[in-house]
Amino acid sequence: MLNNDRLLVQILLLALLGACLWVMAPFWSALFWGAVLAYASWPLMRLLTRWFNGRESLAAGILTLGWMLLVAAPLVWLGFNLADHVRDATAFIRDVQVDGLPDPPVWLGSLPFVGERLVGYWNTIDQQGAAMLASLKPYLGQMGNWLLARSAQIGSGMLELTLSIVFVFFFYRDGPRLEAFVLSLLERLIGDRAQYYLDLVAGTVQRVVNGVIGTAAAQAILALIGFLIAGVPGALVLGIGTFLLSLVPMGPPLIWIPATAWLAWRGEYGMAVFLGLWGTFIVSGVDNVLKPYLISRGGNLPLVIVLLGVFGGLLAFGFIGLFIGPTLLAVAYSLLLDWAGDSRARQLPK
Repeated sequence: MLNNDRLLVQILLLALLGACLWVMAPFWSALFWGAVLAYASWPLMRLLTRWFNGRESLAAGILTLGWMLLVAAPLVWLGFNLADHVRDATAFIRDVQVDGLPDPPVWLGSLPFVGERLVGYWNTIDQQGAAMLASLKPYLGQMGNWLLARSAQIGSGMLELTLSIVFVFFFYRDGPRLEAFVLSLLERLIGDRAQYYLDLVAGTVQRVVNGVIGTAAAQAILALIGFLIAGVPGALVLGIGTFLLSLVPMGPPLIWIPATAWLAWRGEYGMAVFLGLWGTFIVSGVDNVLKPYLISRGGNLPLVIVLLGVFGGLLAFGFIGLFIGPTLLAVAYSLLLDWAGDSRARQLPK
């Protein structure tokens, strides 16, 4: 009877654990990002805690407020600017329906080989503008649905980011106690090697954070150099934008491609070609070389494990896989090494 009672308790505990995981499922991503953000900036938390004589809640609140200002303010600014651009695009379409297209730009006709043909297409579209818009109306509806879906994704991403900043306060305040709790759970599971694997996960995450931020800084500096050489106005602002967008996959082209198009529209074709090549091979190319090197630097993992973890994680889990992939492979690789070492030790003669 005692064994049956123990089995029933174990089943109830597993059911309770499953229910808890189900309830927390919508917040796993936000919790993960909050943990990564807190861990990456933990030296600042220690510094502020010393300044405030050990008052962890005050230090955590100030750091969290700083993240809100650093992240939320640019997002609000971006939202207002996007709204303005949507209104401008709507007004442009309405004007085209009433007055037709404006005169073709002078530089369009001066393009070698294709300039006259492009001007002819421009005039044809202008003359048939109403019919063209009528034929495009179904596709515009589909595009509107697509934009609506993307807007919903962006909105959910902003909500997730806001939740991450809220969670980061609790990670700051209760970080040491959470670490002790996780360590005690690991010790119950794997014994004396718990601290080693906890350090392995922490070190892998730290190297990934260093690789992501280091690569973003390098791409921003290289983009700034390219903008200055090409004479693009607002080069410093564009460099900062490159740094922010470098934190997401395929982000930097969203900066240097419009700058290249602006140079071509101005008729500066030489600089446009230069900036296009610079952005393709230098700014975007450095991501494929520098990031894996920085992630693998300072660890004992083979570079191929790091590369497979980074790119496989991105393909499997999205951007969050940049952290999950290398961590999973690092733990699995170390577990296999330990298992192989224990097997050889058992086979040695005593």
